[in-house]
Amino acid sequence: MTPTLVRQHLPHAGPSARADRGARARDWAEIQERMLVPLYEAVYERLEVGGGTRLLGLGCGSGLALLMAASRGAAVTGVDSSSPERLALARERLLPRDRDPGAAIRIVSGSPRDTVAEGAPAYGLVTAFEPIGCVAGDSEGLASLLAEAAPLAGRGAPVVLVGWGPPERCSTSAVLRVATKLADPLRGAAGWRAARRDDLEDVAQRAGLRPDGSGRVSCPFGYADVDSAVRGLLSTGLFDAAVAATDQAQVDKEVAEALHPHLRRDGTVWMPNVFRYLIARTA
Repeated sequence: MTPTLVRQHLPHAGPSARADRGARARDWAEIQERMLVPLYEAVYERLEVGGGTRLLGLGCGSGLALLMAASRGAAVTGVDSSSPERLALARERLLPRDRDPGAAIRIVSGSPRDTVAEGAPAYGLVTAFEPIGCVAGDSEGLASLLAEAAPLAGRGAPVVLVGWGPPERCSTSAVLRVATKLADPLRGAAGWRAARRDDLEDVAQRAGLRPDGSGRVSCPFGYADVDSAVRGLLSTGLFDAAVAATDQAQVDKEVAEALHPHLRRDGTVWMPNVFRYLIARTA
């Protein structure tokens, strides 16, 4: 589920590691990314995203949120530095060879500053759709990223941040605790970090933004079967540290076991969740 989940990347990965990252990026794009579609729709509807919107998507990943904004007529720019594999999928989605050369769509690898185009108007909306508030440290770097992006937007432009809802309303919370237990066995479940009420406001204020409204959206995680659920959840990057501390087989096994309470009679997996978004404004 941006920007900024805590991920580990092998600096000198060989062909097999690159292939694995490519497969995980596909799992993200084909299985997991769609879980937040209700959130994207709610935000775009509230902010009346359309033909007059110039949007900057931070941590755009494989680009589904950008695609939805572009379908509303918005001019979209996506930027990401965490996953070249996801960004390649975003380019496939948003920049097909037969696209209209006049379409206002850009995909950039790097930082917000790298999206600056000479003579281009300021962005009217900035989004950071990757949820924070499920593991310790997952908001690190987000405030500085937002602070870098804010000067590129117009005065008073909305900036959207997203976080997990309270754990009692997020069924996936219990599964996410497996990642912490395996990655940090000495602390176990005590090392898991539940979302706090003011997480988003704290990040916004550190970035020099002014909170200006919020909302909650139901985003159930639904999967065809346990295998799809395991692949989708692992594609988020939230289990990377657990895999590094143990091994892939153990993580797969324990995640699958944690999913059993959410397994339905027809073999599908269903986990109701609530996500919260904050609308902040640039100075």
